[in-house]
Amino acid sequence: MSRDTSLSLARFVAVMLPTLLLGGALLSQHVGGLFPCEMCMWQRWPHLGAIIAALAAIALRRTAPMSAMFTMLAALAIATSGAIGAFHAGVEYGWWQGLTSCTATMDTSSGQSMLDSIMSATLVRCDVAPWSMFGISLAGYNAILSLGGALLILILVLKWSRS
Repeated sequence: MSRDTSLSLARFVAVMLPTLLLGGALLSQHVGGLFPCEMCMWQRWPHLGAIIAALAAIALRRTAPMSAMFTMLAALAIATSGAIGAFHAGVEYGWWQGLTSCTATMDTSSGQSMLDSIMSATLVRCDVAPWSMFGISLAGYNAILSLGGALLILILVLKWSRS
């Protein structure tokens, strides 16, 4: 793999991985009806930051050192989301205690009073996985994919820098 290909692939992963993970989270919420808890929301913000950093890296692709720096910033943001996901998955699996607060979703557009909306709101607990596949929750998949993707980006950028 050539030097330019390595950095291009790193940028591609840095923009596509958080876009797909954030898109999947939004689809699971708005189409699948899986309302996010507070820690789920925390995992989304670093992905948004990674997308912005990766787009900056793509815009600066003609200045390779700056592009590499923004690609690494994207990798750091992706890894941050993965670390939050790992912590969240540990809370879901009961490995350690998480937050003492929970999140509720509230719909005031239905004409209900604020109190009625609060009382009928769906409580979303951070310590209960609403969905899992092969025993791995969404937070667990975010941890695996984000930390793995951040590592892949790091390897590709290091390969670029050593060539």
